Parts: sequence; C-alpha cells; structure tokens
Amino acid sequence: MNTKTTKPSISKKIDLAIHLLGYTLVLITISVIFKKTVYIDNALFGLWGLIAVIIIFILNRTVKPLLVWLTLPLTALTLGLFYPIINVLVLKITDWILMNHFEIDGFFMVFIVSIIISIMNAIMDNVIIDTFLKRRY
Repeated sequence: MNTKTTKPSISKKIDLAIHLLGYTLVLITISVIFKKTVYIDNALFGLWGLIAVIIIFILNRTVKPLLVWLTLPLTALTLGLFYPIINVLVLKITDWILMNHFEIDGFFMVFIVSIIISIMNAIMDNVIIDTFLKRRY
C-alpha cells in the first residue's frame, strides 16, 4: 500500500524534470536563434538555462497569476493582446534575478520571442513530451 502512494509522487517528479529539461532546450534554442535579444551564459553546460527555466516556472506559478488578475481589465480592453506582455514581464524579472547569466534586451523583440517561446513550449508539450510520457506508462 505504501508503494502506491510513493509511486505517483516519484512519477510526478520525473514528469516535472522531463518538462523542465524540455523547456530548457527550448530556451537555449531561442538564445541561439536570437543571439542579440536573448543571452544565456554557456558556463556549466547549460546550467544557467535550467536555472532560468526553474525561475520562470516559479514566477509563472506565483507572480504571473497575480499579474493576470491585476491586469485583467486592461487585458479585456485590448481583447487579450496585453497578455503576452505579462510573459515579457516574467522574462524581464528572470533577467533581473540572474543578472549577467541571463539577459533579455529590448522590448519589441522580447515580445516576439515570448510568443515564440510559448509556441515552442506548446509544441514541446503536445508533440514530444506527452508522446514520450504516454509510451513510458
């Protein structure tokens, strides 16, 4: 009976680790494609990319819902066009936390990059990770 309670917990942790590694690959790919907009320090074999993803994950779970709630009237007035700016703010906060290990320059290109990151994360989730996890179970 005890193994049934620990197995889903371990499974969720493995799933989270797989997702974080997938998102790290997306972020590193974006930094390679948009060299002048997104910079991730290459030291420690991409560890800074993983740290940035973990910080973005934490901010998406804590700060982003508050920002969405506070800006809901503005988002409604702009018919949802303000929502990607919240993603830009999350990226800028991550830039501020990691200082020179993760840098985002500009606003317009960061806006476009945040949309591309969202699309690539959705593709990573739906096509690659979910397929892998379904095969595993």
